[in-house]
Amino acid sequence: MAARAEQAVDLPDLDGAIACCFACPRLVAWREEVGRVKRASFRDQEYWARPVPGLGVADARLAILGLAPAAHGGNRTGRIFTGDRSGDVLFAALHRAGLANQPTSVWRDDGLALRDTRIFAAVRCAPPDNKPTPAERDTCAPWLHRELELIKPALRVVVALGAFAWSAWWPAMTAVYGVRSPVPRPPFGHGVRWTGEQTPTVMGCYHVSQQNTFTGRLTPAMLDEVFAEAKLLAGID
Repeated sequence: MAARAEQAVDLPDLDGAIACCFACPRLVAWREEVGRVKRASFRDQEYWARPVPGLGVADARLAILGLAPAAHGGNRTGRIFTGDRSGDVLFAALHRAGLANQPTSVWRDDGLALRDTRIFAAVRCAPPDNKPTPAERDTCAPWLHRELELIKPALRVVVALGAFAWSAWWPAMTAVYGVRSPVPRPPFGHGVRWTGEQTPTVMGCYHVSQQNTFTGRLTPAMLDEVFAEAKLLAGID
């Protein structure tokens, strides 16, 4: 798997390789079981039930790093943050920020296009209870590293959605940029920002999960502030 990631010559090649990965038995079994059993409201749909590639442009100046696809969201639709409440919140915010051409993302071929932005996850398969194991995270890391390498020339800012993505960023940064993580690592927090001399700025943002958005821990205004700052730091008009 790591060798296949390194061999990817561009993003379409990488995306195709990611979608064919079977490296983690527990995740493979779960994503396929969810695709067979289905949620009642989606029983007439054919689930993607595979690893979910990234989404966005190759010359992205802003990257958004998440945890993993949702069982009945990205695992169903085949597009990251698509088809669930988290995606509803995220893409509405990206549209308000001028980074997406529409405020909704419901399926792979719905016409959504991102501007100056790439979205991907630290783990590419939907995990049980939204909790990948450390071994699964590490097994999946080469996909993240290669994706970062391919967008590295233009990338200026990474927004990490949640503590898991924040933690995944530091080893990825070392692998791709050859820069050691700061010691101690900055603790995750909403609005926390770290800038290195030869690396993109990384910004922390509460995850767009229902647990955060339904309780008011993360509001649309807070997301708007994050993306406004990210655009400014990335030099996006």
